[in-house]
Amino acid sequence: MKILLAITGASGSIYGLRLLEELLRGGNWVTLVASESGLEVCRFETGVDLSDVPVLLQRWGLPDACLTIRAATDLWAPEASGSAAPDAMVIAPCSMGTVGRIAAGISGNLIERAADVMLKEQRPLLLLPRETPFSTIHLENLLKLSQCGARIIPAMPGFYHKPESMADLVDFVVGKLLDQLGVEHNLFKRWGM
Repeated sequence: MKILLAITGASGSIYGLRLLEELLRGGNWVTLVASESGLEVCRFETGVDLSDVPVLLQRWGLPDACLTIRAATDLWAPEASGSAAPDAMVIAPCSMGTVGRIAAGISGNLIERAADVMLKEQRPLLLLPRETPFSTIHLENLLKLSQCGARIIPAMPGFYHKPESMADLVDFVVGKLLDQLGVEHNLFKRWGM
């Protein structure tokens, strides 16, 4: 599966990194694009420099993974066109600024344009909003995107699987994203199993 993963400037870049790792481990072709704020927040929260892909892949033991990095300013990228759209797109974490611009149809960077492409081509667009509390404007924008076909998967971990660490909480949310993509995983114990 070809997946475009975007990381924006909301807190919670660990979700995007963990999803990236699982997608690559599963043999998926992933294109990664991070906003300028996404790069900064990821570096601050995790110490990971998304511009240094070989180090990232070595860290995970995946030197031969199928990963492409694109700049958020690259509107010439194939993902900016419906004729080359990926199978699915995930924005994790997704800032409310990004949500608002996508909901308004503003395509000022590759993340926003690719999201617009996913909506117009009716392909899966998954948004992991990371904000609390939501304002009425946030909720209206999320509702609008949901009505347009986007899937909203908030960063809300469950507790029925009895998490023992922060990694367990992250894996629960990432597992929910993988479920929506139809990608098999064993990141958490399912209810009643």
